[in-house]
Amino acid sequence: MPRLPGPDDPLRIAYLTYRGKPHVGGQGVYTRHLTKALVDLGHSAEVLSGQPYPILDERVPLVSLPSLDIYNDYFPMRMPAWWELKDRWDYAEVTAFSSGTFPEPLAFSLRAWDHLKSRRNDFDLVQDNQCLGYGLLLMERMGLPVLGTIHHPITMDRRLEMQHAESAYQRWSKSRWYAFTKMQTRVAKRLRRVITVSRSSYDDICRDHMVSPERLFVVPVGVDPELFIPLPGIKRKTDQIISTASSDVAMKGQRYLLEALAKLRSERPTLKLIMVGRLKEGSAAQRTIEQLGLEDAVEFVSGITDERLVELYNESACAVVPSLYEGFSLPAIEAMSTGCPLVATTGGAIPEVAGPDGETCFMTIPADSESLAAGIRRALDDPEAAKQIGAAGRERVISRWSWRHTAVRTVDHYRALLEDTARDRYDRR
Repeated sequence: MPRLPGPDDPLRIAYLTYRGKPHVGGQGVYTRHLTKALVDLGHSAEVLSGQPYPILDERVPLVSLPSLDIYNDYFPMRMPAWWELKDRWDYAEVTAFSSGTFPEPLAFSLRAWDHLKSRRNDFDLVQDNQCLGYGLLLMERMGLPVLGTIHHPITMDRRLEMQHAESAYQRWSKSRWYAFTKMQTRVAKRLRRVITVSRSSYDDICRDHMVSPERLFVVPVGVDPELFIPLPGIKRKTDQIISTASSDVAMKGQRYLLEALAKLRSERPTLKLIMVGRLKEGSAAQRTIEQLGLEDAVEFVSGITDERLVELYNESACAVVPSLYEGFSLPAIEAMSTGCPLVATTGGAIPEVAGPDGETCFMTIPADSESLAAGIRRALDDPEAAKQIGAAGRERVISRWSWRHTAVRTVDHYRALLEDTARDRYDRR
């Protein structure tokens, strides 16, 4: 019989993330900071992850559950050779890939379930980070309570990708690739308790994944206010702006940012964009850069430390979040926490996070390069006003969000989940 921890007992958490890209992308950042904060509170967390693996606090063990790494950064969409298929989960992954869908959430959830079968008594519960594969239901069936975490429903990505498809073939291809979201909806509907990061995501999850509002709760993500700080010794460069490129998908709005940069370069020929992330060969971003003649105006930096990221925010005249939709936007609050003036769209939860236009940020219209250029121009034309907005943005962030607060709220939901599970078991007697 699984143990029921007391109300003040430290908890043992199996934390699942099918991808944990360490420096860019919300999943890896969320994983690193949340698990560290959980350990700081006295709990134990063990991370189970597929590639790319997260960078974790030294007190947080990592269990590597390698995928076939079909979507690696260097040879994406490669078909694995037959000798790479070692077990039934590899066959499940390559079969799903061959059907045209993204296979990692399903395959990872089954690998994690297989790993946890022999370790049921090592953990009190599982927290899933956006995987929502069928393996989670198998974990619940063997007696491990599962707390789902959905930063935003991937159905939003699918909707925007379909809207931006340039041909009937692209629409058909993207429809097949996002077929895994049907599985995610089925799993999300059946989990006992789910958390998300914003009210905007809450509404979208209820609508798209049909999760009951009584089982869905908002726990905002955090920022490290002692790391993401203003650095008085660094002077802002009036001809440098910064953004992040966690993935080359329509939802992130990179095309509109590059078009805005091209417009602004006609007025400010030395203006430069720092993109935190890796430029993929043959990507839409690379094609747009070449079409607009921006090869010398955009610099991609990847694999940098948090400390270097803080320096870049402090060097830049403004940070830009051009997304068409965000479930929260970690880059927004990290930039704001450093005092860097933020230019952002009103996509998804961004207004909920960044605050009022002209007070804590410069707001623009999503999917509109003219509006984005105008927002950046506002920040560049009046450095003193931008400085005041940057300072107000920092105050907004540090007064609302920290990883410790995120961890405390998450633990509250761990305990509520355990109580709900125990009550259900008692009622079935």
